[in-house]
Amino acid sequence: MSVSGLIASPSRCCLRLSDCNQGLVCRQVPSIPIASKPKAKFGKLHLERLTVSFRRWKMQKTHLIKCAMDASYGDMASESAMFPRINVRDPYKRLGISREASEDEIQAARNFLISKYGGHKPSVDAIEAAHDKIIMQKFYERKNPKIDIKKKVREVKQSRVVQAVTSRFQTPATKFIVKTSIAFIVLGVLTVLFPTEEGPTLQVAISLIATFYFIHDRLKSKIRTLLYGAGAFIFSWLLGTFLMVSVIPPIPILKGPRSFEVLTSLITYVLLWVSSTYLK
Repeated sequence: MSVSGLIASPSRCCLRLSDCNQGLVCRQVPSIPIASKPKAKFGKLHLERLTVSFRRWKMQKTHLIKCAMDASYGDMASESAMFPRINVRDPYKRLGISREASEDEIQAARNFLISKYGGHKPSVDAIEAAHDKIIMQKFYERKNPKIDIKKKVREVKQSRVVQAVTSRFQTPATKFIVKTSIAFIVLGVLTVLFPTEEGPTLQVAISLIATFYFIHDRLKSKIRTLLYGAGAFIFSWLLGTFLMVSVIPPIPILKGPRSFEVLTSLITYVLLWVSSTYLK
């Protein structure tokens, strides 16, 4: 039960009280005699308490109305909030995702932004446009996949075969590289300028001796020098012959009965230079 109103008269006092069953009930109470001082004091105290209760109830009701209005205005403000990245051209930056994002991540970003800025139509249009553009780009890339050259090269370098081969080579001093380069370049020039009817037999023999010398000078081991030198010479000559027969077309500059042997010898010199210079 709470106090709804107070009506006083010189002889009687009427209190309007709200009852759950009967509604608003007016109960009359005798007025407080003025002649008796204790009763007058008691009446004043009772009226003051009723007035304080009424004011407190009125303040609570005003506070509740104000809170409801603030909540309503807050909802309206959140619904009309504008998307801050509405003018960003990059669709990935507009949605706040990376270019490697999956389709689930793209859809989740779109749903989150739509739920947050759904009350602002230009923001919704910008979010939907970015989402559609990314989806179409993903579909095009899936239909026409690109060959990532850097990724392919990285995969080849990280393969076991390539790592096993590259582990057998090392870079020597610059002075040693210059020395071997000059030796094999001179052999190549002599082979091209002075071809013989028997072929570049002498130049090839000199290149084999130079390979043994350079490998022994670098590794200081006779057994490894013999194995590496003989193996490099046989492999280089066979590979050069195969390239001349199956891969490399005839070169018009080099003409003559021994042009095939000359080109094979040049390829062999290159492979022998690599073996005598970098083989570990």
